Amino acid sequence: MTQPGEAKTNGAKPHQDMIGGGYVRNAWYVAAWSDGIADGQLVARTIMGEPIVLYRKADGNVAAIEDRCAHRFAPLHMGKIVGGDRIQCPYHGLEFDGTGACVKNPHGAKTIPPRARVKGYPAVERHKAVWLWMGSAPADASKIPNFSVLDNVPELHTTKRDSIVIKANYQLIIDNLLDLSHTSYLHEGILGNADTVDSEITCEQDGDDVVVGRHATNSAPPGMFAQFWPNHPPRVDKFTKMRWMAPSTLRLFTGICRMGTDPETGTGYHAIHLLTPENERATHYFFTAVRWGVQTTEEKLNRDLQAKVAEMRRFAFEEQDAPVIEAQQRVIEEAAAPLDPVILAVDVGCVRYKRILGKMLQVEQR
Repeated sequence: MTQPGEAKTNGAKPHQDMIGGGYVRNAWYVAAWSDGIADGQLVARTIMGEPIVLYRKADGNVAAIEDRCAHRFAPLHMGKIVGGDRIQCPYHGLEFDGTGACVKNPHGAKTIPPRARVKGYPAVERHKAVWLWMGSAPADASKIPNFSVLDNVPELHTTKRDSIVIKANYQLIIDNLLDLSHTSYLHEGILGNADTVDSEITCEQDGDDVVVGRHATNSAPPGMFAQFWPNHPPRVDKFTKMRWMAPSTLRLFTGICRMGTDPETGTGYHAIHLLTPENERATHYFFTAVRWGVQTTEEKLNRDLQAKVAEMRRFAFEEQDAPVIEAQQRVIEEAAAPLDPVILAVDVGCVRYKRILGKMLQVEQR
């Protein structure tokens, strides 16, 4: 029976472990921003516990292969790019192409043993990011989540394409992003305030996407949004609409508008959140933002806002969200018995996405 203040879960059982094990592997995950892989550079990543090295080939396309030589398991990212398309192992000079096949053995008769190859990962550049397919099913580029809001936008209307690592399971970060009630407390004065606590909450399912909305009326403009609107009204409507796209990317439409008007008549930004599990206890968190309904015209002001938004968002994620989420991870791991969380009205999106994600995991495991 649902207790006062709790949300109905439509028969869904509370997640006793809170962070279900396993990953959806037949999906695309961001390994880096496109501008984070320069010509001649080897970039090391661990994704779902697998060591991977990324680099640009002579034709400019990104290749991704296992970061572990088939001979003595030396990290290939410590080597160098040779011949434009191959990585030379730093230890004994074996060379691997962009598919992971060994194409040169400089020793003895120079024959290449059949087992001299490493795993290759399909890589696609789209929406200013490098996406990797981590599964065994054929890679399907049509399944890359839609982040076209990043394409063909004025440079001054975007913020830095940034990233951090949070030492926690990726599902705890999704929980944080789908329940934006925390902005009134954890990000008070920046992304929320006391006026935004009492908000109308909606939750919709669009295919396998989950969209959670919050709408607060008669609110003082939170700090970040007040800067977007010179001579803004003293009281506004504040709104957010967060879309989760399986398995771990999210796109937020948020802003302020005059009270009682259509949100799209106001101003705000699209916030991009791309989560890639490093392992069960750490997550690569890639983020950026694109302003919409821009009401500032002066170039210097827009450049100042560009820098401020990037700084404030990184501060919010790194200095406010991350410490709490990492502490959650430790509390869950150290619990003497399985934990059964109380479910509140603000958790409706979290309950819905966990149900969808759980079904996807079951399908892959079968």
